[in-house]
Amino acid sequence: MRVREAELTVLDFETTGSVEGYPTEAWQLGMIRIRKGAIDPTARFNRLLQVGDRPFNPYAPGRHHQVRDALRQAPELRSLWAELKDWWLNRPMVAHNVGTEQKFVRQTAPMHAIGPWIDTLKLARYAYPDFPSHSLEDLVSQLELGPEIEAVCPGLEAHDAYYDAAACAALLLHFMHLPGWESVTVESLSQAHPEQFYTRAQGRK
Repeated sequence: MRVREAELTVLDFETTGSVEGYPTEAWQLGMIRIRKGAIDPTARFNRLLQVGDRPFNPYAPGRHHQVRDALRQAPELRSLWAELKDWWLNRPMVAHNVGTEQKFVRQTAPMHAIGPWIDTLKLARYAYPDFPSHSLEDLVSQLELGPEIEAVCPGLEAHDAYYDAAACAALLLHFMHLPGWESVTVESLSQAHPEQFYTRAQGRK
């Protein structure tokens, strides 16, 4: 199926970061749905997640220090399955550097085969191998995607899960409108490999 015709879930987790003696946990989940080449304004998900009184890595980004009281009262991720299944099952999943998202999705729904997964980090490295950085925040700046993201989540900023999901969605839509990308399929994007970036990068030396 062509990506422009697909219904996709774009998601981002914010996490506690690595702390010795504690598992890394997700404290916020943001999701946005893309339908037929556009963000669906009626399908949005933004939730804080319970992590208790555990410590956070001091370098973990985001506003977690401002919402610690709310995190103590927030639901556990697995308790949200009745809502999550409509977002996660039977549709392609999209994230930037998908490892974190895949980890928490698998932990939450270990009995389900979820995906395929599209990694916008790999796509950015393929489309723009000469960019000095392919972090989501830097790509938003370099490609001037800020106004599009602001329209979806006004007042938020990078390292908020809902903002980053919107940023990832805007980035994927940007790729979908590049010359030559009009007919790309979900399968082809899900099979993109970082080796393409490294090969091109080596050729510039």
